[in-house]
Amino acid sequence: MRTHTGEKPYQCRQCEKAFLQNSDLIKHMRIHTREKTCQYNLCDKAFSMNCYLIKHLRTHTGEKTYQCRQCDKAFSLKTYLISHHRTHTRQKPYQCYQCDQAFSQNNSLIKHMRTHTGRNHFNAAYVSRLSQKQ
Repeated sequence: MRTHTGEKPYQCRQCEKAFLQNSDLIKHMRIHTREKTCQYNLCDKAFSMNCYLIKHLRTHTGEKTYQCRQCDKAFSLKTYLISHHRTHTRQKPYQCYQCDQAFSQNNSLIKHMRTHTGRNHFNAAYVSRLSQKQ
């Protein structure tokens, strides 16, 4: 019945994300504890959730299930397809907070930030939050 009402009674105390089932909350908590229970023995990678392991397996199999409808490119992850799609739409959601130059990819913004500071690296999540506040 909760599915229909939208009620999510199980809430994470660290990030306030809510879940329909307690088992989903328990799986989610692995993100905060950095517990990695899903291991892939061929490359010794470990993941906090099975879905992350499945995504990783595609790097080994070469499976590319996400096809661009505007060209012949295909991608292993949906996020890669979404990112690629911006090349067709010319959408640039990542904006520099210092000079207002905009980029279609977050990593391009991070690289651009070096022109202002000379720093060799940035925290990608921090730069992404700054750029999307604009």
